[in-house]
Amino acid sequence: MAGLKRSRRRDLLRGGALVTFGAGLGVVGFAEAADVADRKLPLRGGAASAVVPGHPELLGGGRLEMNWMVRTERKLVALTFDDGPGPNWTPMVLDTLHQHSVPATFFMVGERARKHGELVRGRLAGHEVGSHSWAHHDLARLSYEEACEDLARTHRELVAVTGQEPRLLRPPYGHLAGSTTAAAVRMGYQVVLWSQQMQEAEFPGDPAGQARRIVADVQPGTILLAHDVGGKQRLVSLRALPEIIDQLRARGYEFVTVSQLLAVRH
Repeated sequence: MAGLKRSRRRDLLRGGALVTFGAGLGVVGFAEAADVADRKLPLRGGAASAVVPGHPELLGGGRLEMNWMVRTERKLVALTFDDGPGPNWTPMVLDTLHQHSVPATFFMVGERARKHGELVRGRLAGHEVGSHSWAHHDLARLSYEEACEDLARTHRELVAVTGQEPRLLRPPYGHLAGSTTAAAVRMGYQVVLWSQQMQEAEFPGDPAGQARRIVADVQPGTILLAHDVGGKQRLVSLRALPEIIDQLRARGYEFVTVSQLLAVRH
């Protein structure tokens, strides 16, 4: 037993030494470890790199703008919906927005737009369309060439289906690696994330509670994330939309698209 304890202690000490050694190496050691653990997402170059050496012509304006919200004193809020279009629940969202005369920004998935384009054709007047990738795969794990192809294919499909030229990109899961940033610059996109999101898991079967939470947390310049595709858990948020809209308007808020919100800064 004593020998076993000594053996375990030696193992622990070795582990501590390894941790200390790794910490001493700093970023280099961390990158090495991450590279070994996940070769699809290297930190020292490769697929995750934002550099396209020797090809400045591929990088458009040479800079990328990222947006979580807009700092403004005006009571403006942008509703955004990800992952559509789809029969669950894009028509319901469009009906609600139409009934309340509220514009929104839809970050659409290319292959879903191809499959379910009839759900949105002729129904997007006053709304804005952004790109959410072709198949909702993690763009952070693609090479520069793969990310460019994904975004270009999605762009063409969204133009064909909606008649709008997307200028905004929301990467799936909010994951943004170097290759995606370079591809976004090449496409001339602005990246749009979010500062607040629906909380379906906290309010199952309680749309009124969801509405109270959202209204309480909204600030001027908020970009609010919701989804118009998914399972029944989405309904608690989508059924809360009328109350969210009415309560925010009662507090003096105006609903705008993301591009309209971003224009306030300029």
